[in-house]
Amino acid sequence: MKKLLLCAAVAATTLGAAAPAFAARDYVWAAGSSTVFPFATRVAENYAKKTGKKAPKVESLGTGGGIKLFCGGVGDAFPDIANASRPMKKSEFDACAAKGVKDIVQIKIGFDGIVVATDKDGADYNFKIEHLYLGLAANVLRQGKFVKNPYSTWDEIGTGLPGNRINVYGPPPTSGTRDAFVELAIEAGARKFPTAEELRSNNESRFKEIVDPLRKDGWVDAGENDNAIVGTLTKTPGALGVFGWSYLEENMDKIKGASVNGVKPSAQTIADGSYPLSRSLFIYVKKANIGVTQGLQEYLNEFVSDAASGRGGYLQSRGLIPLPAGQHAGQKSVAEKLTPMARPAA
Repeated sequence: MKKLLLCAAVAATTLGAAAPAFAARDYVWAAGSSTVFPFATRVAENYAKKTGKKAPKVESLGTGGGIKLFCGGVGDAFPDIANASRPMKKSEFDACAAKGVKDIVQIKIGFDGIVVATDKDGADYNFKIEHLYLGLAANVLRQGKFVKNPYSTWDEIGTGLPGNRINVYGPPPTSGTRDAFVELAIEAGARKFPTAEELRSNNESRFKEIVDPLRKDGWVDAGENDNAIVGTLTKTPGALGVFGWSYLEENMDKIKGASVNGVKPSAQTIADGSYPLSRSLFIYVKKANIGVTQGLQEYLNEFVSDAASGRGGYLQSRGLIPLPAGQHAGQKSVAEKLTPMARPAA
């Protein structure tokens, strides 16, 4: 009898180990980028209509905040999906692995551009990439040396720029938009100067340490709500705002975008890469949650469908710039096969 009880206990333990680590949640949970937020919520709405299931919970926490929560662990206390407006970093991937979050599926959903915008009735700005660095970095080059940013108006930086005070509202450090802007505008602008480029070649970490911080007397962290920044521009003459292309496209009756290196932001210039502040958008999915979180695979299928993120899909009308047909087909295949991503190089 004791032997039978022991066998039963072992069997129960074995079955318990084979069972899912958490109870199936009856809704999908996604968190992260404010740029991806409107696309993820639109997909959630369509998914709910088509399936009759609960609409997924989508939170706008910023890319960094969303990935941190996503990587916090396994189980229903953590999101199934991280929305991101930049690629996952090696350090984030490793943090996920340390908490048991493995077999992460990376899916590129489309393109976006980071715009520098102002009120529609305000002055026109025609920036060179180095102007953005000189105007917004905490430390800038003068006479071959890095110094605390001395500039107070844009016309001190470049001929032909308006004389408005440097006053820019943008996303906080948790935002993927902020990360991408620093890389595409601040670092790229600094690299136009031989001293900074030499430093980067010899010591990239030191280059980032000096160049990346944004000034605190001309840049204002305005939170993750990009619509709030749009509202600020219409009430603050001369102010500029930094956010994703979709928010400019939706508010062209109120605001306008600046050109960068002679190129205006548009769906075409972002898709073909001629607009310098272009980037890719991603969602990250826990493969282990497929078949456990109710509706996760169906939500993922809806996101990568031709009707949603394909050319002419409903997300394009929301401001997403679709991938070329071949790339889109490739991402659909990743979503179908649930191919885990490799560890990022950086």
